Amino acid sequence: MVAGLPIDPVVVRNPTLPPELVSIPPTQIGRLRHDLHHEVATIMLLADVISAGDDVGVTSRARVDQLSREAHWLGQLLRAYEWATSGTSAEEWAPPASAVRVDALAAEVLAGLRLTSMARVRYDAEPAWVFANRLAMWRAMRNVLDNAFRAAGQNGQIEVRVFVADGRAVVQIDDDGPGFGAGPKGLASIGLGIVQDFAAERDGSVEICHSALGGSCVRIVLPALADALDEQTS
Repeated sequence: MVAGLPIDPVVVRNPTLPPELVSIPPTQIGRLRHDLHHEVATIMLLADVISAGDDVGVTSRARVDQLSREAHWLGQLLRAYEWATSGTSAEEWAPPASAVRVDALAAEVLAGLRLTSMARVRYDAEPAWVFANRLAMWRAMRNVLDNAFRAAGQNGQIEVRVFVADGRAVVQIDDDGPGFGAGPKGLASIGLGIVQDFAAERDGSVEICHSALGGSCVRIVLPALADALDEQTS
């Protein structure tokens, strides 16, 4: 039995699964996690091997490198999931926080989504630091940006800005989609909760309004780390 997990079998609600996989015994869950980590590591290794090959062009190498970075984040998410389902109470679960370079992280999130879309993207950023858990902030920005890309569509337009104003670091995402709540489901449900919870935990806020581009404008506003910024720019 895996600690913190129920004794009863976990019912997988997927009618496409064969009968023998519909109910997974708890004793197998830890082994499945083990295999998942191995698969993520294998993907990262294969991506590194392909990227280092002499027969790979510049464009393909950039895509493979991004695939490796996405696999890295998937590994981080798996570890966070294990922590969250290990039986540890919400009060005891405290993801480590540190100084995070917001503009660099936003650029990293944006790089992956750019490779999946033909939308026109404008990125304008200045150095900005916050004190946060890096994975939690990645999740928040990924949810907002993913929603913006889906709302804008393949022929749409997206603008991303990172700046500091009045002691607050701001990540602003604009799109020319149909507007908040009118586009494909995403941020309006689970994603919005992820973003709001993250901002609240860091004494920040999430602002949603109409964009000058015609769609939605979402701002993630967090207390800026002036000391870290001064140290990096001095």
